[in-house]
Amino acid sequence: MRLRSLFGIVCLSLSFLSNAQLDGNTTPTYHELIGMYRTLAADHAEIELYSMGESDYGLPIYVCILNGAQDSIRTFEKARESTTLMINNGIHPGEPDGINACLIWIQNWINEGKKTRNMPVIGIIPAYNVGGMMNRSSSSRANQEGPNEYGFRGNAQNLDLNRDFIKMDSKNMFAFAKIFHGLDPDVFIDTHVSNGADYQYVLTYIASVKERMAPSVAKITHEQFIPALTKSLSKNKTDLISYVNLEGDVPEKGMSIFNDLPRYSMGYASLFNTISFTIETHMLKPFKERTEATRFFLELTIDWMGDNSYQIEQAREEAFRYDRSLFTFPYNFQLTDQKDSILFKGYEHSYPISRVTGLKRLKYHRDQPFEKFIPYYQTYAPNSTIDIPHYYVIGGQCTNVIDRLKANDVEVEPYLGKKYTVFEQYKMQEFESSKRPYEGHFIHSEMSTELVKPYRLMLKEGDVLVSTNQRNRRFILSVLEPEMPDSYFAWNFFDSYVQQKEYFSSYVFEDKAAELLTDDPELKILFDEKKASNKEFRENANAQLYFIYQHSEFYEPTHNLLPIFRIVM
Repeated sequence: MRLRSLFGIVCLSLSFLSNAQLDGNTTPTYHELIGMYRTLAADHAEIELYSMGESDYGLPIYVCILNGAQDSIRTFEKARESTTLMINNGIHPGEPDGINACLIWIQNWINEGKKTRNMPVIGIIPAYNVGGMMNRSSSSRANQEGPNEYGFRGNAQNLDLNRDFIKMDSKNMFAFAKIFHGLDPDVFIDTHVSNGADYQYVLTYIASVKERMAPSVAKITHEQFIPALTKSLSKNKTDLISYVNLEGDVPEKGMSIFNDLPRYSMGYASLFNTISFTIETHMLKPFKERTEATRFFLELTIDWMGDNSYQIEQAREEAFRYDRSLFTFPYNFQLTDQKDSILFKGYEHSYPISRVTGLKRLKYHRDQPFEKFIPYYQTYAPNSTIDIPHYYVIGGQCTNVIDRLKANDVEVEPYLGKKYTVFEQYKMQEFESSKRPYEGHFIHSEMSTELVKPYRLMLKEGDVLVSTNQRNRRFILSVLEPEMPDSYFAWNFFDSYVQQKEYFSSYVFEDKAAELLTDDPELKILFDEKKASNKEFRENANAQLYFIYQHSEFYEPTHNLLPIFRIVM
C-alpha cells in the first residue's frame, strides 16, 4: 500500500514538474528523479529502467531505455542491432537542463501516443553524477540564471567526471562503460550548460574534431547532421552555433573548435566511431529557455536519426572498416592558423572602470546586439603519426590497465609464449609533469619515446595479448601508445617504471668512472665532447659521473622501459 501511494505521488510529481518546467524554475533531486523514472517504467511497457552499477556516492546509476524489448538481454541486444541514441544527463548536476528536457520529452511522447515508427532505441542516463546530485544548493554557480536549486560539479570523490573517461578513477565511469558498450550507441549526446562570453545564442554544441574522425563519420556529422539540425532548429526560432571557444577575451577576436580529447565524454565516445555531441546552453539565459532549447535539440536529433538510420549505420560500419585498413595512426592534433569566418550574433562590449577594483572591466551591452562575421579557426592537423603494430603485450602485473581495457570492450587473451619475429618495447625519453594535481593526477605531457629491443624479453604467465585487428582499435591505440595526449602513461599508470631504483655513491664511483673512461675510448670521446659543448655539464661533477654511470653496465637496464611491448611481426 505504501509503495503504491508513493508511486502515485511520484506520478503526480512528474506531471507537475513537466507543466511547471515550462513556466517554472525547478529541477528534481536524485531521489525524485529516479522515482519518476521508476513510475514511467512501471506504467509503460515501452520504457525500461535498469540499475547499471554503483556510483562513488554508493547509490546506483540507472539507464532508462525507450523502445526496448521488455527484457534486459533482448533490450540491450536490440540497442546494439538497431540505430541507438544515448543521452547522458547530470554529469555536472549544476547544469540540469538535460535532466528536465528528457522528462518533458518523454511526457510529450506519451501524450502524443508513443509514436515509435522509425524511432531509434533511446538510452537515457537520468543522473550520472549521483554524488553531485546529492550536494544541492542555490549558490555554487554564481553566474547562472536558475534553477532555484541544483547539484554540484564534483562527485563524491570531488572528481569532475567529464575528465574521467580514460583514467576511470570513479565507479561511475565503470558503470558508464557498461552502459555505453551495452548499447553501442550510434549517436551520443552529453547535456551541459556553458559559461564564458555573453552572446545572443541560447544553444551551442561541440562536435568532434573532423580531422581526427574516420571520413564517413566526419561527413555524416559535419555535412549532413549539423546542417539538417541547424535548419530544423531555426524553424523553432532557435539559433544553433558551435561552442563559443574564445581565442581572445571577446568573440570579435575570434573563436575556435574545441579539442575534444578522449578524457571528455564525447571525445571518448568518438573513439568508438559514435557520432558525438556536447550540448552547451548559455548559463546567462533563463532556465526555461535553456531547457526548451535542449529539448528541441534532442527531439530533432531523434527525428533525424529515424529518417537517416540506414545512412548512420552505414557510416559507422564504414568507419570501422577504415580504421582496420590503416597502417599508421595520426595523433597530437593541434589547431592550425588557418582562419575562416562565421556569422555571429553577439553584443557590443566596452571596458568601463570597475566600481570594485578601480580598473578596467569587461562589460557586454545587451541593448546593443550585433550580427557580424568574426574569425573562426576550425582546422586541426596532426603533429605526429605512429606505425600500428599487429599486437600489444601488456605485463600481467598492470591489472589497472587490463581491467580498463576489458571494461571498454577490448578483447584480450593470455600471452602463451607464441614466437613472433619482432618485438619492440617503449623506453621513455622525456616528459613534462604538471606542477599541481589535475583531477587527482600529475598528468604528463610533451612525451617522447624510443622503441628499443626488449631487455631480456621476460614475458611471463599472466601477460596479455591485445590484437589491434578488432573493432575498438582507435581506443586501443589512444590509451596504449604512450605519446597520445590521454594515454594511460599520460595519466600516470606507469609512473613506477620511470623511477630509477638503483644508484651510486659519487665518492666510491669516482675511481670506477676513471677506469671506464680508460677502458672505453668511445665513451671517452662522447664524454669529452659533451664537456666541451655544454658549460652547465662541464661545471657539474655529479652530472658528469652520472653520464658515465648511464653508459656503463652498472646502470639499471630496465629504467624507463614501459611494460608495453609491440609485436610488428
